[in-house]
Amino acid sequence: MRRHYRAEGLDESALADEPMAQFDQWFAEAVKSGLDEPNAMVVSTADAEGRPSVRTVLLKGYDRRGFVFYTNHGSRKGAELDANPQVALLFPWHPLARQVIVRGLAARVGRDETAAYFRSRPHGSQLGAWASEQSRPIGSRGELEQRYADLAARYPEDEDVPVPPFWGGYRITPASVEFWQGRENRLHDRLLYEDGAGGWTVRRLQP
Repeated sequence: MRRHYRAEGLDESALADEPMAQFDQWFAEAVKSGLDEPNAMVVSTADAEGRPSVRTVLLKGYDRRGFVFYTNHGSRKGAELDANPQVALLFPWHPLARQVIVRGLAARVGRDETAAYFRSRPHGSQLGAWASEQSRPIGSRGELEQRYADLAARYPEDEDVPVPPFWGGYRITPASVEFWQGRENRLHDRLLYEDGAGGWTVRRLQP
């Protein structure tokens, strides 16, 4: 159950000066390749005691400041990020034999930015944010669907849905970003950007 990677290599001379520009290049190539949900990323968090948890979410924006996703602040990941802002992200672009691994600090985005994104969501997704007390137990699927139905009756398609006060975005400001390219004989290319006092530096890691 091993795949032989024969992709072109990743050389230091071809890298952008800073990691978000390099990510932008790779993300555009992932989108162009037809990869299913290239914005899917694995988010790893830990609670105040260091106990880890992990899940897949969708990247909803990125720029020089970092990577943004949205969630219920009362969810497990929301509670863990508030208690321990250290986080790791992984973009698993397996068909391209590529990974991007990010380590950084999470902080909530402003309410204006959250509201702007919330209003761009489909109506059903807006209602879903209200219907689900994310990560909390519930008695049955029927109970969840009834909550949604009650909200749909209260806020029909032509009526604005208010932004939930318990829901919003997190921006991950990267301290390091690794670009991983699969190569033959498991001699993969791993180039790591690290943020330091003098700006970004790049090191090659052994596979």
